Amino acid sequence: MQNQPLNAIDFAFIEETLLKYGDDHSVLNLAELDGYFTALVSGPLQVDIAEWFPAIWGGQNPEWELPEECKRFIELSVRHLNALATQLASDPQGFQARFEQTEHQGEMLTLAEEWCFGYLRGVAVGNWPELSGAHAQQLQAIVECAEQDNFELPADLNVAEHRQRVAAIEPAARELHDYWAAKRQA
Repeated sequence: MQNQPLNAIDFAFIEETLLKYGDDHSVLNLAELDGYFTALVSGPLQVDIAEWFPAIWGGQNPEWELPEECKRFIELSVRHLNALATQLASDPQGFQARFEQTEHQGEMLTLAEEWCFGYLRGVAVGNWPELSGAHAQQLQAIVECAEQDNFELPADLNVAEHRQRVAAIEPAARELHDYWAAKRQA
């Protein structure tokens, strides 16, 4: 079952492992990893595990305490990667990014910065060529979101504008996936 979606226990293990072995150059949370994998399965070429796995850790594989821990992390990562690929290929409208949530002035807000940052890491590892036209604009929506500082939301945050910006991310990711999928099949 290499494309079976992960469950809450699997995601918790991934999150704990990222925190345990990560540093300032690593993917540090599930939202960022989800964005990273989304870009990898969406790009122009398939990226080998020998390239994408070390990039999770900033280019240097961690010193695993237990080989089983590494094996489980890899297996779950591959399953999540494959589940994303299957979802985007067979039911793109059902695709949902694993954005984070936070409370801001008494209401819940979706934060997409970490997911977008991971997506851009995947674009870099996948060595995407420059895009033009509408596809460049879609990628730019992700770039702009990745550049936001959502760690401390400003008191005067325009919530409607923020929500609009975040709402554009998933459709952009779907469109970019479809664009590259069509190119790969041509």
